[in-house]
Amino acid sequence: MKIAILGFGPSGSVAGALLARTGCDVVVLDEDERPALLVGESLVPGMIPVLRNLGVEDRVAQIGVRKPGVTFHPRPEVRVAFSFQTLPAHHPQYAYNVPRPGFDQILQQRALESGVRHLKTRAEVRAEHDRLLLSDDTLARIEHWRGKQPDLVIDATGRRRLSARVLEIPADLGPRRDVSHFAHFHGVQRESPEGQVAIDYLEHGWAWRIPLRDTVSFGIVLPQQAATHLGSSPEERLLRTLQNNPQLGDGLAEPQRVSAVQTYANYQLISRKGVGANWAAIGDAFGFVDPMLSPGMMVALQSATLLAEELAGAGSRRDQLDRYSTKMTRMLRAWMELIAYFYSGRIFEMHQTGKEMQNRYPRLPLHILEKIMNATMAGMASGFTTESPFPRNVLRSVDRFLVGAPEKAGLFAVA
Repeated sequence: MKIAILGFGPSGSVAGALLARTGCDVVVLDEDERPALLVGESLVPGMIPVLRNLGVEDRVAQIGVRKPGVTFHPRPEVRVAFSFQTLPAHHPQYAYNVPRPGFDQILQQRALESGVRHLKTRAEVRAEHDRLLLSDDTLARIEHWRGKQPDLVIDATGRRRLSARVLEIPADLGPRRDVSHFAHFHGVQRESPEGQVAIDYLEHGWAWRIPLRDTVSFGIVLPQQAATHLGSSPEERLLRTLQNNPQLGDGLAEPQRVSAVQTYANYQLISRKGVGANWAAIGDAFGFVDPMLSPGMMVALQSATLLAEELAGAGSRRDQLDRYSTKMTRMLRAWMELIAYFYSGRIFEMHQTGKEMQNRYPRLPLHILEKIMNATMAGMASGFTTESPFPRNVLRSVDRFLVGAPEKAGLFAVA
């Protein structure tokens, strides 16, 4: 089978490596030009099996920082930590924080080692009903195909969403309309234990702190209007946030930005159509959830894995693609549901109410409920059980029992 992959980011690299392993003739079309700084530096444990399957975990460990969990600060005086140590022993109980350029290069190199061919060119495509066709000029660059169109086109163009634009496919948008700015800094507080990612709720929006080897990735996610009140430029908004929230500094020196600032906008999007007669979208081209909980890279790699698995399965090509599309949509919506608990603050309302009940009724074994909740949240936030019915129902039941009606929440909500 001849496969053209548009884009050589993580999802395109993983899809290429897995499909080339099965004997497919895979060509990646990508100019190989991307910013030095990219979002998606914090991985989740659910990605470790994918890295192991590719045989690259050791390479990732060499450039990354081991990540034991995530700590949330819904208020400066409140600390809620989730540890991956609560995951079952058969799951990896850790992840990595990585510099994106190095991580991307590892995955690209693995794809090339697997037999993928990379053409450094920007792919041009056109729509023909429900099909995506390479332009004549693009097709001519793939000389060994001798002018024949590929059997499958995989859109891995990320937030460019090339297939959706060319085929005029609308998307379902999430409730938030945020803008995000981030850069690498010295002088930003590192969370304990070493490697722990920190999420800090701000007066409006929230911030992340991802510890890398030599720097800390610091980013803010804010509603558009709140961002404009912080300053006229991304650089000013990041600096103003650090100045307004002194607990984010390390107390040793003024925070110093050591990289350019990158900006992203319009999170929370799922394409209404992610597959067609001869094409499929993977990663951000299909949909992106939100930087909260760092699911983006998990979705990118998992989408590539799902597509490769379905293409190796039974049924017609259309059946394979439809099954993949159904699974992808379900995965994206499950992440959105989980992340909504953090934006609404209800996850912390549960934690607070549970602590109060323990103090009020010390003879009741409520600590068991806390252990169950910690394990449930670790499994879902790690990517292993995000879609599983049982933990989702546990979370919903505890939410109704401890917090009650939605209007009772709000103390820890992200404005």
